[in-house]
Amino acid sequence: MKNDSQGMKRLAILGSTGSIGTQALDVVAANPQLFEVEILSAHGNSELLIEQAQRFKPNAVVITDDSKYLDVKQALSSLPIKVFSGAAALSEVVQWDTVDMVLGAIVGFAGLPSIIAAIEAKKTIALANKETLVVAGDIVMQKAIENRVSIIPVDSEHSAIFQCLVGENLDNIEKVILTASGGPFLGKKPNFLVNVKASHALQHPNWTMGAKITIDSATLMNKGLEMIEAKWLFGLRNEQIDVVIHPQSIIHSLVQFTDGSLKAQLGLPDMKLPIQYAMGFPKRLNNDYKRFSFKEYTSFTFDQPDYKTFRNLALAREAMEKGGNLPCIMNAANEIVVHAFLQNRVDFLEMSEIIENIMARIPFMEHPTLDDYFLTDKEARVLTTEYVKKSQLSIH
Repeated sequence: MKNDSQGMKRLAILGSTGSIGTQALDVVAANPQLFEVEILSAHGNSELLIEQAQRFKPNAVVITDDSKYLDVKQALSSLPIKVFSGAAALSEVVQWDTVDMVLGAIVGFAGLPSIIAAIEAKKTIALANKETLVVAGDIVMQKAIENRVSIIPVDSEHSAIFQCLVGENLDNIEKVILTASGGPFLGKKPNFLVNVKASHALQHPNWTMGAKITIDSATLMNKGLEMIEAKWLFGLRNEQIDVVIHPQSIIHSLVQFTDGSLKAQLGLPDMKLPIQYAMGFPKRLNNDYKRFSFKEYTSFTFDQPDYKTFRNLALAREAMEKGGNLPCIMNAANEIVVHAFLQNRVDFLEMSEIIENIMARIPFMEHPTLDDYFLTDKEARVLTTEYVKKSQLSIH
């Protein structure tokens, strides 16, 4: 039985302790008449998950790290909150009748199974996990069509495109232009990047994000993943997707139509805005966020990406154009090398070298099944981990 008469949306927030999840809960707190938290989930941050559960009193919480289950269970024992553990539990709770919308904010490939389960249960999806579409966009979008499920993007760039397309005929899209800030190393060359450490790469000039996405932004892999995500979200051909560097991060992306006109969505770099838009869609919700002012931004600049220096963007375009399981291979390798870079076990430029090697080593499949994607992901992670170990040995 839905709560439609009360106008409340009941949310399952997957990855509630991460950057997107915590900001989504800020949106909930600011709009208690519109949103109710049904499910919260986290992987290992049990302390914050417990705090969130005590504050928002969801029907259930899921901690996917089994070793933290008893801590969460005990801390919430005095409250009428169900506590589950393990990744499989996520795919079960998102299918509950009491869930209206699933916000997928789990980082990486780990977010895929629960999103597929939610789509099969005909839940509206607010998607912040771009890897779900990078890895298996063909299957995910087909399932969404079959189940008549709306997937509303949360990424600022895809939210911008989505907003520009409201009321438009999709056949009139000539191309979409994804904007990129360029990250903290904009304009830098390999002789500078060879000495970059994780602490430098985590200092993004415009956005406050989690560690993994911040590193992806520094290498431009994030923009590469976004190209592939845009292809599936909006049913685009490879040649319809372009990237431009826009350091001010005010224009979040643009759509060019067949008559030559351009539509853009602008705003200050604040992830709460696309999160709120996705959660409230089709309504626009009021807020008191800081407003953009032309007095503070007297000029916008644009440039072409440096594909030679930031090779991840070129690798992502290659993966997008070849398709099959290649984006899955690239994504798995990237997740492993980013984790290793954050621990100072590989160099900044070495990340691209390893990803390229793995993309060449894992057997290519043109039309993978969902099981094939899971096997490909596993194989790529094992091989990438071996490469990282060899890299460490060569360093020492």
